[in-house]
Amino acid sequence: QVQLVESGGGLVQAGGSLRLSCAASGRSFSSKVMGWFRQAPGKEREFVAAFSWSGGYTYYTDSVKGRFTISRDNAKNTVFLQMNSLQPEDTAIYYCAQKRVPGFGSNWWSIGGVYDYWGQGTQVTVSS
Repeated sequence: QVQLVESGGGLVQAGGSLRLSCAASGRSFSSKVMGWFRQAPGKEREFVAAFSWSGGYTYYTDSVKGRFTISRDNAKNTVFLQMNSLQPEDTAIYYCAQKRVPGFGSNWWSIGGVYDYWGQGTQVTVSS
């Protein structure tokens, strides 16, 4: 089993920055894929970013390209989401997810249902 714990959420003004962390514990998979998703009030969960732990690829949804950066700390088995130039529309609960091995098919990394483990989420609120 894998446990994912997010942290780093909070309240920030538009234009500000936050860095979310997702600490993974438990069983480790060398080919795992880490993803970030978010869900705003009254909306469906949406994909934000994903990357392969082996370093083969990184993906971002169009609305965050150039503003968000996903990275990792191998020693701490932690993945980060650096969020800059935040806007009110970024307000949501942000979830970290892990897929044990890469998937297949078109844009599989953006589909929440393919991920095996999820964190509890962290709230990000951006005021205008």
